[in-house]
Amino acid sequence: MERIKVAILAGGVGSRLSEETESKPKPMVEIGGQPILWHIMAHYAAYFDPEFFIALGYKGEYIKKYMVDYVSLTKNITVDFAQQEVKRHGTNCDGPNWRVNLIDTGQSTNTGGRIKRLGHYLQDGTCMLTWGDGVSDIDLHKLLDFHRSHGKLCTLTAVRPPARFGHLRFEGDRVVEFNEKPQTAEGWINGAFFVLEPEVFDYIDGDSTQWEHEPLRRLADDGQLMAYRHDSFWQCMDTLRDKKLLESLWDSGNPPWMARHIVQ
Repeated sequence: MERIKVAILAGGVGSRLSEETESKPKPMVEIGGQPILWHIMAHYAAYFDPEFFIALGYKGEYIKKYMVDYVSLTKNITVDFAQQEVKRHGTNCDGPNWRVNLIDTGQSTNTGGRIKRLGHYLQDGTCMLTWGDGVSDIDLHKLLDFHRSHGKLCTLTAVRPPARFGHLRFEGDRVVEFNEKPQTAEGWINGAFFVLEPEVFDYIDGDSTQWEHEPLRRLADDGQLMAYRHDSFWQCMDTLRDKKLLESLWDSGNPPWMARHIVQ
């Protein structure tokens, strides 16, 4: 598998999901017994041999503890009480083979600032970037191939926005189709899942910069921003309603974002 660096922004407060995020950062909100961050990482690991760089902020210590504990829980350990040592050795078939860098990027740093702070680790070539609160069935190989084909500095993934209410289709007064929360057939929004070249970091001024505003606008003005259109499943987890939707998809036994998940 190709080795590639993947940055994940995981430092926001997640105020619209306060029922869960009062005690934990939003990427640690669980779907099917695992944090949504784990689902995102497993998605990348199904396509690449990724090295992850996770930008921490709000309750970042929660994510650090999870990662350290996860290593212990997926490896054999020897606890030497006499020497007061814990030694990890071997692994089991359920544990992933990931390299994860946990980088503190400030409590109040904006999205662009967090990306800028990761720049030191990502300056040596093409890297990928996403948020820590959204899942998709996007083919990441095709996304990367598209980025390499056009030679520009930045690719974003354009997705169809999920409808906020149930969709009905009628024949007369009879309902012939009902979808609880489909994606709309019109319009495109930024679905994250970016691919970046190192020059992109020069477009970010500092900690107060919001990535979605000035940097992306300047990249577009300079002809350096391209969109990879993804017409299939995409869902962010902004609200408790979104979480419940993802849980219901998980409970169905065939969650769409897990189609290629092979934790290695």
